[in-house]
Amino acid sequence: MARKIDSYDVIVVGGGPSGSQVAYKLAGMGYIVGVVEKKATLNGDICCTGLVSRECVDKFSIPEVVIHRWASGAKLFPPSGKPVHVQRDTPQVAVLNRSAFNQIWAQRAKKAGAEYRFGCNLKGVIHEKGKVTAEVSCRGQTLTLQGRAIVIATGFGTPLLDNLGLGAAGDFVMGAQAVVETDIAEVEVYFGNQIAPGFFGWLVPTSPGKGLVGLLARRDNPFYLRKLLDSLGAAGKIASADVKMNYGGVPLKPLPHTRGDNLLVVGTAAGQVKPITGGGIYFGLICADIAANTLNRALTADNLSARALAGYERAWRRKLARELRNGYLGRKAYEMLNDRQVSRVFGLLESTGIIEELSRSEELSFDWHADVITRVMGQKLMAKTLNSITMPFSRKKTAGSAG
Repeated sequence: MARKIDSYDVIVVGGGPSGSQVAYKLAGMGYIVGVVEKKATLNGDICCTGLVSRECVDKFSIPEVVIHRWASGAKLFPPSGKPVHVQRDTPQVAVLNRSAFNQIWAQRAKKAGAEYRFGCNLKGVIHEKGKVTAEVSCRGQTLTLQGRAIVIATGFGTPLLDNLGLGAAGDFVMGAQAVVETDIAEVEVYFGNQIAPGFFGWLVPTSPGKGLVGLLARRDNPFYLRKLLDSLGAAGKIASADVKMNYGGVPLKPLPHTRGDNLLVVGTAAGQVKPITGGGIYFGLICADIAANTLNRALTADNLSARALAGYERAWRRKLARELRNGYLGRKAYEMLNDRQVSRVFGLLESTGIIEELSRSEELSFDWHADVITRVMGQKLMAKTLNSITMPFSRKKTAGSAG
């Protein structure tokens, strides 16, 4: 018996925020959209803090029902131990219930007409006569899905992208996180090579009595997260350090190519992530809309060649390239600091009034870091302190590689 082939206009691989946003937009335009998600449900633990700006909430109409709380500031702890407080008069950042957010975003896409298949793994993609055929393993069965185009929104780490000739993320870091019991009411961020070498750790309050403890590090994530949990437990900031850890990869640079014949890559899978914080929700949603609009034009013209889809790559890079480039250079400069230098930088941020400016200026955003990095590096005392560290990044070859 011949295997049944299910046909779609667009197949979306990945039911997270970026994938569901693409599905929602395209289904709302009248296209037949199928979404393949490897998880059996969307209500499990996710290695993501779920911090998004008010700008993101407003732009994408994120409902209050999926927001744990709003934050107007944070305490930053350099290696010296003296906290630095960044505070705005009004709430700036929403802490999302990531599981609920994923579910609601998928429900929106379903209501628009998208069809979801859960517990399904993409085994391979074949290009044939202007279409794509996806072989999918679903709960012990192999399904054949055919579409005019396919969108990869799997998150980080799928080998499929390299197999399709799109390359791999040029740089990445691993994240580790755990749900904890805590009464801390304000976001806390911890710096120093004893906490998270080259990166940072965090304690983010979520729902009443709950929070997230996590960190980014290039190596030994379980060791450093256990150490952070034990430290927070000893300080009385969390009830217990005996908690389950979750892990995930975070790209720090985008893919070399995010489009091919009948193919687009969106979100974390494409490396559309803020290198400074590792956050990818807002940038992923922005690029999902660009992807949907590009596919709409290409489907209407019945031309889904890589050349016809190049507008997607041009548009998202035009929007984000400066952020990704400057963020990556700032990230690499920070990684080269030792703890003494990190504490010195924090002292300069206070003494030069940069912290006060960050707290006061409405122009400086949680999402857009390029201007912040430019202002920090432009301070004479800061530039003198970082001169020996930032000098390698002034070379044309290195600076251009982050885009």
